[in-house]
Amino acid sequence: MLPDHLQLLEFNAKLKSWYLENHRPLLWRQTTDPYKIWLSEIILQQTRVAQGTPYYEKFLINYPTVFDLAAADERDVLRLWQGLGYYSRARNMHHTARHIVEEWEGKFPESAVKLAKLKGLGAYTAAAIASFAFNEAVPAIDGNVYRVMSRLFGIFTDILSSGAKNEFTNLAKEIISKDDPATYNQAMIEFGALQCVPVSPNCSICPFAYMCYAYEFKMQNKLPVKMKKNAVKNRYFNYFILQKGDSLAMHERLKKDIWKGLYDFYLIESSSDINSPDDLPKDTFLEDWKNKGQVRQVLKEYTHLLTHQRLTVRFWWIIVPEGEVINLPEDMAFYSRSEVEELPKPILMDTVLKEELFL
Repeated sequence: MLPDHLQLLEFNAKLKSWYLENHRPLLWRQTTDPYKIWLSEIILQQTRVAQGTPYYEKFLINYPTVFDLAAADERDVLRLWQGLGYYSRARNMHHTARHIVEEWEGKFPESAVKLAKLKGLGAYTAAAIASFAFNEAVPAIDGNVYRVMSRLFGIFTDILSSGAKNEFTNLAKEIISKDDPATYNQAMIEFGALQCVPVSPNCSICPFAYMCYAYEFKMQNKLPVKMKKNAVKNRYFNYFILQKGDSLAMHERLKKDIWKGLYDFYLIESSSDINSPDDLPKDTFLEDWKNKGQVRQVLKEYTHLLTHQRLTVRFWWIIVPEGEVINLPEDMAFYSRSEVEELPKPILMDTVLKEELFL
């Protein structure tokens, strides 16, 4: 139920007071620079604050302005992003930096509507930048805010349903502080992150317990409603690391799939987990490798979890004698040890090479 005018003023005053007393002094909260705010928001998409903060600092050191990021080589951007996952975020970020420089002379649009048209920016990110940098009174609604609003006002709409976005947005527009929308949005997000947490929130110290629907009816663990669950797809990757002297054969992943723009090794994907390359479908190129080199299995099997995919990954290392001629596929090339270290790679490739003492 929407608070009346006086209740709304009280709500916003208490929310702001709570925020000023309890918020974390995160680096990107100490600026109104839209570039720095945008950078932090892109990094923090599907990334925890503790993990994302060092990346935010590294990006600002390497690319202190949107002009620097726009002028960068995509390979260098991906290399700096390595370890964060969801690499499309980095590619979109680089694309958008160039667009802002070329089309907007390096100045970010000042409204959420215009920002949302940029590649890689959804409604939440656009609203966050517009309110934090330009103080536009537009609500920024992330998962934390969905949770706070659904519990406070007793909203049972599935937050993944088609109508949830409009319902929550319309309510948020009514309750957002028109005087200080930047602090309001930061406070709602932080309140969900620190106080109104997903599991077992400490309602005894909540400043809004007196007006909270979930607290009154003991519904904290049932709200928000989130019914849909995406199925996890199992995939089985079999990598062959071809080494000749001090170099490894690698290629850039260009197809529309995971890790696009990153470098990995010769890959055969199978329909199930296998223990020996002999159990894989016949592969002419692989047979040539096996006949010319020494094959060693990396004994450790790796499980790599993505949002909707679970990868089971095995590696085989093939040492090819110096004198042998290997006709690599057109998209592959040998890279020296120092080049391999600099190439943007999935974090799993980096982990294996370090564990095998190549890097």
